Amino acid sequence: MRLGIRLLPFLLASLAAQAASPRLVLLGTAGGPTPKRTRAAPAQALEVDGTVYVVDCGNGVGRQMALAKLPFPELRHVFLTHQHSDHDADLVTLPLLAWAAGNEGEVILHGPRGIRRAVRSGLRAHAFDIETRTKDEGRPDLRKLLQVHTIKEEGLVLDDGHVRVTAARVQHPPIEDAFAYRFDMPGWSVVISGDTAPSESLVRLAQGADVLVHEVLLADAAEVARWLEKPPEHPLVQHVVRSHTSYHDVGRIAREAGVNTLVLSHFVPGDAPVDRDAVLGEIRKSFDGKVVFGEDLMVLTPD
Repeated sequence: MRLGIRLLPFLLASLAAQAASPRLVLLGTAGGPTPKRTRAAPAQALEVDGTVYVVDCGNGVGRQMALAKLPFPELRHVFLTHQHSDHDADLVTLPLLAWAAGNEGEVILHGPRGIRRAVRSGLRAHAFDIETRTKDEGRPDLRKLLQVHTIKEEGLVLDDGHVRVTAARVQHPPIEDAFAYRFDMPGWSVVISGDTAPSESLVRLAQGADVLVHEVLLADAAEVARWLEKPPEHPLVQHVVRSHTSYHDVGRIAREAGVNTLVLSHFVPGDAPVDRDAVLGEIRKSFDGKVVFGEDLMVLTPD
């Protein structure tokens, strides 16, 4: 009887976690590699049945998770959309910090070709800390807990009984292996675009989804040139314009995908004030669903 009484709180906590609605947390909503004053680097987290799934690991994602009160010991999967530094700077740092916070479970890092080399290098860089804490604090060896799953093709990349995750290759030149991810859960579906120019593959991936989190470019070519203080023909200006999705196009993409809610994130430029009326007015020309202007630490749940 005493054993049953002791177990009861744990059983109730477990049942509560299983019964809780999934939640999507926008950990960082800025775009671009330079640190921003008003927005954190790109990252999203889904908490489903008590398990945490993270998409992209921009600098500072660990602190953002702490502010969002996401449980570090329940981090199990990290999905990398592509290997630009604003998306992968903390790819190894995040599981390292989760490990320091008590995560002793396996964590799988999913991402495009090159991710295995990046993880191997990151673990080497932190070898002293890992070895010291393993010996001195009795922790399991982090290097044995981290697994890497290289994504080479579109399609199903995870089905763990809680979520089904599907990847689609999107257009983010000159990078060939840039992926968007769709998370399907009972009664809810969420798509994360990653960095992309308008892509038909993303439209197909997001068909009928409840939520589409899509990057957004707030400036045209001339404005980008002024913002970067470079001539319009400069390679960086050309990259920004050809590799991202303008607010003029994002509404059409949401309409063609038939999504219920469009969430704007990965704002470029990341520190610029957003003229919400102008952006929403442009989106409303082609999309009449719900539009959300993403903010750091914003939480979305099924209606």
